[in-house]
Amino acid sequence: MSKQVAVILSGCGVQDGTEIYEATLTLLRLDQLGIGYRCFAPDIDQHDVVDHRHDEVAEGERRNVLTESARLARGVITPLAELVAEDFDAVILPGGFGAAKNLSNFAEAGADMVVLDALVEALAGFHETRKPIGLMCVAPVLVPRLLGPGIAVTIGNDPGMSGAISAMGGLHRRCAVDDIVVDFENRVVTTPAYMLATRLSEAAAGIFKLVDRIDELMGL
Repeated sequence: MSKQVAVILSGCGVQDGTEIYEATLTLLRLDQLGIGYRCFAPDIDQHDVVDHRHDEVAEGERRNVLTESARLARGVITPLAELVAEDFDAVILPGGFGAAKNLSNFAEAGADMVVLDALVEALAGFHETRKPIGLMCVAPVLVPRLLGPGIAVTIGNDPGMSGAISAMGGLHRRCAVDDIVVDFENRVVTTPAYMLATRLSEAAAGIFKLVDRIDELMGL
């Protein structure tokens, strides 16, 4: 039986959901390695809807995170509440501001953020059984609230976000766009992706490295 990875999405679009390229590159690399995957997302309203053409909030418009995430998953998606860690060998969270708006309220609250209960519950099972957890772009800011203090992560080199991670008890490590930070004790792997990337190929380098390391850790 092939390895199986849960991929948690937060909508569709960098400004109000999952960063599309990061999700696609993650799924591509999993497929290239022969690893099975299933996508999950919370069945909740988005925090806001952003007109990506003009980078403005579309006032009065409402969208559902699960429904929007289904665009990325080509319709094959499961509510986050149904994610059971024992059915998978690892979990990966692509970035995009949905992580800071829909999976948490980091975009508004910073270091005082609260993480979605369903996400905390889902990832607890992976962490407790030492199954690898991968996060990219802005998603690593969730780690201190999701998994506890003292875990090394990266969002690249942004001083505001790295400061928030430290304020929550996390350990931030500066990292190049094409590299990863691995906390071996907690089996957490992170990469900056589009926190630093200016080209698709730059994002791919770090994301592929993250998925490769998750693959290695699943075998240990």
